[in-house]
Amino acid sequence: MSAQPLSLVRGAWIVCAREFAAWFDSGVATASTVAALLLANSIYMNEFFLASRVDMGPFFARLPMLLVLFLPAQSMRLWAEERRTRTFEVLVTLPLRTGSLVLGKFAAALALYGLFLVGTLPIVVMLCVLGSPDLGLIASGYLAALLLGALLLAVGELLSALSPDQVVAFVLAALVSALLVLSGDERLVAILDGLFAGANVGTWIHDSFSVIPHYEELVDGVASAPALAYFVGLTALSLGLATTLVRRLRT
Repeated sequence: MSAQPLSLVRGAWIVCAREFAAWFDSGVATASTVAALLLANSIYMNEFFLASRVDMGPFFARLPMLLVLFLPAQSMRLWAEERRTRTFEVLVTLPLRTGSLVLGKFAAALALYGLFLVGTLPIVVMLCVLGSPDLGLIASGYLAALLLGALLLAVGELLSALSPDQVVAFVLAALVSALLVLSGDERLVAILDGLFAGANVGTWIHDSFSVIPHYEELVDGVASAPALAYFVGLTALSLGLATTLVRRLRT
């Protein structure tokens, strides 16, 4: 490659803009985001009318299970689609750093997820009209949702780079996402602790592996350093591994 590679940030911005436009050219992004929004809002409204709680606790409590399917459906195409349509070879010949390619695709997927979160803001408006919700707690919940989404998208991008088949990439990403989320379920923890009496396997997995304890801390308004480090660290690790993998595919 004779041309000097562009800076990391500038290159990532170019890839992000290309990827984000491609989402909406295909119509897949619009359909999946609208479907996820309708499902999330309907689940919350059902809970709201049953419990009459002027807060978004139930929304954030149900969100991880929705993201287990929604975000892998987004991330599965990031690299698998490029390899399937053979546009990967064209993309990697551009004067862009490998890190720019990975970060650009991640940023585009995160921006699309951001549109999903923006689409839930009418719930906040409704709560403010009906009562006096704790806006600080709601903001903390959105931060938790953003960090969780970023982590699952980074994991999904890594697995999309690992497989040239979108279906395989989706299944792998959904499986890993489900493990991260379901390992924090108290019922599963109790079952595993019961099966391995004395070893507390379920509790160890819950405390050391699951995303849920850290997510719930943030939803509850506790922005602790370990919780933030968990999300940022695993997201950075996933993106770093994806960069290494794409660099090997590029050579």
